[in-house]
Amino acid sequence: MKKTITLLLLAVSAGSYAQPKLLSQATITTKTTIVSPEGDEPPPGNFTSENGDQVRVMRFGGDGETKTTTWIKNDLVKTFSETEMGRTTVIRDNSKKLTTTIMEMMGRKNGFYATDADQEEMRKRMDSMMRTRNQNGGINGSVTPPEYSIAYLDESKKIAGYTCKKALVIASRSNGRKDTTAVWYCPEFRLQGVSSTGGAMGGFGGFVSQAGGNGMDKLEGFPMEYERNMGRGRKMTVQVTKLVTDKDISDKEFEIPKDIEVKAMKDMQNGGAPGTFQMRVGG
Repeated sequence: MKKTITLLLLAVSAGSYAQPKLLSQATITTKTTIVSPEGDEPPPGNFTSENGDQVRVMRFGGDGETKTTTWIKNDLVKTFSETEMGRTTVIRDNSKKLTTTIMEMMGRKNGFYATDADQEEMRKRMDSMMRTRNQNGGINGSVTPPEYSIAYLDESKKIAGYTCKKALVIASRSNGRKDTTAVWYCPEFRLQGVSSTGGAMGGFGGFVSQAGGNGMDKLEGFPMEYERNMGRGRKMTVQVTKLVTDKDISDKEFEIPKDIEVKAMKDMQNGGAPGTFQMRVGG
């Protein structure tokens, strides 16, 4: 009887050690590269949603290379990204469910904040926009967020000094289509409040998670590299180039600069008409 109990305890102990460790403090540097096929032309940037709003689409995730740095300290997450268009800083307070975004473009600095409830309302507006475009034949796809599943493969390689394993993140959409993303992940750890870094948004707010996520949160570890096909034949490659977990991060890193006026996202207007702030994620 004692032997049986001992063996059971050993089995439970081994299983617990196999779980990835949750890191509450880290600094991650990520490189995102997006390449378009030759002759690619972006779609028009203005149209009318089904509720009659005139919508101006802001395009993020354009071609080229984006370098992103993310700082994590307990419930606070800060992401800084820089492209040819400008700079974007996003500060997320998970305890308050609040996201603040600061954009520096063409010599101007603008800031806005949004609660999770605000972002949910924005997601509904984006869904409305997508339904309108589907009905008009402007785009093929499903408004409903896909369901994700993971297939683990017996392959491994080193990324930024960490031994990573390969997995397939499979997105099943309501129209029957399935999209597969090959991911190299590190099974040693996960990061608190962050399921992945980089990507088409370059860290732009929490809008990706509000719109259904990317399936990376289901991995048994943290994604260090992946490649994804995008709209209009474009291809996106994301890779973590540096990860620091043993250096303390100051609370001042997450403070909002005092020289920038930060407004509520729901109060932002376009031409005086409420509800017209929209984004295009990666075209």
